[in-house]
Amino acid sequence: MYRAGIAGATGYTGIELVQLIHRHPQMEVGWITSQSSPGKRLSDVHAVPWDYPLITLEEALERADEVDVVFLCLPHAASIEPVRAVKATGVRVIDLSADFRLKDARAYERWYGVPHTAPDLLTEFVYGLCEINRAQIRNAQLIANPGCYPTSVNLALYPLAKAGWLSPLVIVDSKSGVSGAGRQTKLLYSFTEANENMTPYNIGHRHRHIAEMELILNGARANGQPYRFLFSPHLLPVNRGILSTIYVTVPEGVTEADIRQLYHETYAGEPFIHLLPPGQIATLRHTVHSNRCAISITPADPDRPDGTEYIIVATLDNLVKGASGQAIQNFNIAVGLDETLGLL
Repeated sequence: MYRAGIAGATGYTGIELVQLIHRHPQMEVGWITSQSSPGKRLSDVHAVPWDYPLITLEEALERADEVDVVFLCLPHAASIEPVRAVKATGVRVIDLSADFRLKDARAYERWYGVPHTAPDLLTEFVYGLCEINRAQIRNAQLIANPGCYPTSVNLALYPLAKAGWLSPLVIVDSKSGVSGAGRQTKLLYSFTEANENMTPYNIGHRHRHIAEMELILNGARANGQPYRFLFSPHLLPVNRGILSTIYVTVPEGVTEADIRQLYHETYAGEPFIHLLPPGQIATLRHTVHSNRCAISITPADPDRPDGTEYIIVATLDNLVKGASGQAIQNFNIAVGLDETLGLL
């Protein structure tokens, strides 16, 4: 039985991890932390039946050798020093923040607005996009869990990029449930502001998750110039879920049948990729409360069956496949377990 430590267990991704670990036949909770509620029990903070004591991060780091893996569900820029401390003990780390997703400290500072204080560790982390980097994840000790938006976009577009069929300009329109912002009290995320409303934010080439799209898709491209992303995220008045609508142009002569065959070959045997048949479009209900990513492929103009414009839609649950579920999937792969354990 593997024991897990969870730093930041009272946030949305943290409590999701606790719930997933309780479903996992070979994992159990070792300790959990909360900076806002130390000394309380988990059942005092969330409506759950588990009375785990909430300890401080400092105490947890002193007890790092009591667990087999530490999941860091901390704000951006808060994971760096805990990673150093846990790494020194030899315990596996899966970081759900953005602190180790990028390989370049300058890129991190550009997108996150603060200097990276452990650039020496960046290259030691594996980017944990399971379906793309499975070989690198096996036996990895340091894993950077991908962001929720990039997981949807990268899984949706990776086959086209790898084949050299993805147009240089990629237009992405994404919507996220309010839980994607974390458990915070900012006015924008209050019920009155979010309900019966939809709010775009950081539109264009501004959102920090573009860096992860560039990391995976520019790395996968078969030829040609780097991709340019126009990314428009929106706050959707639902609790959870991400829906990304992506507009692409493929080369002349590439048919819908060719694209579908490419996706089926790329994701053959993938337990969490749901490729929808012609005529179906991915929705939040295809994926919420699951570790699946649903992908639909639709020609833009039904009157031009030989056209080059397509609309790819990808959906997932931002708290599961976009965060805690993928973290469990990463752990399963890293230690050699069936990667679906605790997730089906």
